[in-house]
Amino acid sequence: MQLVRGLDNLRARLPGCVATIGNFDGVHVGHQEMVREVKKQGTRLGLPSVVITFEPSPREYFAHGGVVPARLTRLREKFAALADLGVDCLVLLRFNAQMAQVSPEGFVDDVLVRDLGVRHLVVGHDFRFAHRRTGSVDTLRELGKTRGFAVEEVSPFLLDGERVSSSLVRAALADGNLYRAQRLLGRLYRLSGKVGPGKQLGRTLGFPTANLFLHRKVTPFMGVFAVRVTGGGLKDAPAVANLGTRPVLNEAGGETAEPLLEVHLFDFAGDLYRRCLHVDFVAKLRDERWFPSLDALTVQMHEDARQARALLAVDGGR
Repeated sequence: MQLVRGLDNLRARLPGCVATIGNFDGVHVGHQEMVREVKKQGTRLGLPSVVITFEPSPREYFAHGGVVPARLTRLREKFAALADLGVDCLVLLRFNAQMAQVSPEGFVDDVLVRDLGVRHLVVGHDFRFAHRRTGSVDTLRELGKTRGFAVEEVSPFLLDGERVSSSLVRAALADGNLYRAQRLLGRLYRLSGKVGPGKQLGRTLGFPTANLFLHRKVTPFMGVFAVRVTGGGLKDAPAVANLGTRPVLNEAGGETAEPLLEVHLFDFAGDLYRRCLHVDFVAKLRDERWFPSLDALTVQMHEDARQARALLAVDGGR
């Protein structure tokens, strides 16, 4: 899949395309339904499929550094999920003060028509866009009549009577209900990162870990989990993982409060340093908590590993 960071980086004007617009955080089953429709129409018209999204998201931009929900997927994870769905091109538009002021007509004429040559646009039923969200699906339909593109409105995707959304996925993760999150996502929830240097304390405790730096200030959830790991020559390798700020070490050694993902792979002795790993979360074992000593922590780590092995044996490698 091609990634275009800003329309100035288009190698050439597209001969036309079928597109959809949105944040696509998590790329959940509702998003997947949208993408399937884009690909279906692209095949019908003989045109490439394009997903248009923004960085940062409009919600993050207008928060002005305030509290916003944790992203389910960083750009790299979003790109991988969309590529797995067979999207031809991801167009990443910078959301800034200039973009925030663009009128509905300006966005349609400059971005959709002039730069991307959109011939068929797929959007959700409540889609809003442009300055102060004044553009709607009806706006797109009216403009499309004179600009030469069709607009298709996709109904909400329902699961168990609820509309699937990124907020619903976040709620499931926050509750530790990974089974529900998996159903909403259509796959296990995944975090990816590159293995970096640690203090090798886990090795001295009998639990060597691969330390993944996620480059996130916040994550949708924290705790201790049974996981499977892919990357660095591994495929769905069983492991136990701690995602959090390591309260025992923070109190003692002033470690960073940025979330760190520490993964202990079962029955593995290879070198994963600087390798990119993908961690799929199967089940939550417990919340991260403070322990009075490293000895107490080690006892709990053995129990976490025992539970994770048992759960993953039942999981059967998917």
